[in-house]
Amino acid sequence: MCKALVTGIHQNLSEMVHCFPMPSLLVCMFASFASIYVAGRLWQNTQDRIYLVKELDKLTGQGQSSLSVDDTLKIIACREQHKKLDALEMELATARKEGFVSNHVIETNGTYSKRKPLVVIGIFTKFGSQNNRDAIRKAWMGSGTALKKVEDRKGIIIRFVIGRSANGGGNRDIDRENRQYNDFIILDDHVEANEELPKKSKLFFAHAADKWDAYFYAKVNDDVYVNTRALGATLATHLDKPSVYIGCMKSGKVFSEQNHKWHEPEWWKFGDKKSYFRHASGEMYVISQALAKFISINKSILRTYVHADISAGAWFIGLDVKHIDEEKFCCSSGSAGALCAVV
Repeated sequence: MCKALVTGIHQNLSEMVHCFPMPSLLVCMFASFASIYVAGRLWQNTQDRIYLVKELDKLTGQGQSSLSVDDTLKIIACREQHKKLDALEMELATARKEGFVSNHVIETNGTYSKRKPLVVIGIFTKFGSQNNRDAIRKAWMGSGTALKKVEDRKGIIIRFVIGRSANGGGNRDIDRENRQYNDFIILDDHVEANEELPKKSKLFFAHAADKWDAYFYAKVNDDVYVNTRALGATLATHLDKPSVYIGCMKSGKVFSEQNHKWHEPEWWKFGDKKSYFRHASGEMYVISQALAKFISINKSILRTYVHADISAGAWFIGLDVKHIDEEKFCCSSGSAGALCAVV
């Protein structure tokens, strides 16, 4: 091959001599340099090919390989990517074991990077419940630097959720408490009332999804104790599921009697008029980011029913949602390994 290329170069140069007279010595020098250059390039490419094939043979242990250089490069690149994936899987396994977000779960946005929170927990509270809030701060939520450590180290953001008073009473107390602890989500457009709890749930998820780019969002009552370490470990096992609804699932009875405590005014909408569709208990449940974003986008048209947990379940009917019945979320059952408990 090299000989043929050199012969061709000599022929071209001979033709050029007939067109442009030049000293024969100069022509010979030029031809010699051209031959050396071409032969050198061919030798270098051959050496590169031999080197890459040998390296591949070392990796595969298959002896002589008939793969091309391009295929060899692709295989080497793929194996490097496998090594990186193996390292990431080991870090994720550690995160699942310890209930922490991996230090390398980082999203880049423009010129800066940030760690993505694992979950935003909204503790639903009301006016006159400061004793409950103080107990929660001492028991599992923390305050000040302790609360900040939970956010930074575990990726768990915890806030009390409350609206405004219809007559203005209690608003100043809440504002004062928030200035002291800085641990509230105050829904200024929401009026606190028992019958408005479904709307409160909707506004919380919409607000949290808009404010924090997290993997999950949780709703908890202010009389529930949460084991945040166990919660983090449990949620880490569901990071690969884009649309999940996790909780203590049930399909309770529909009560049509007006004098009943759990009366459902629209009882006639529920199939056999005897049981609700599948939904999570309102004491504590978690939804993934996709569902929280769905609520945020559609909050103005999502229907609410008399019960907050029923309303939340209704929002996901018709969506491609994975319902996960997690016994650990049954806070009032006292089941083994429970990550929450009513106090």
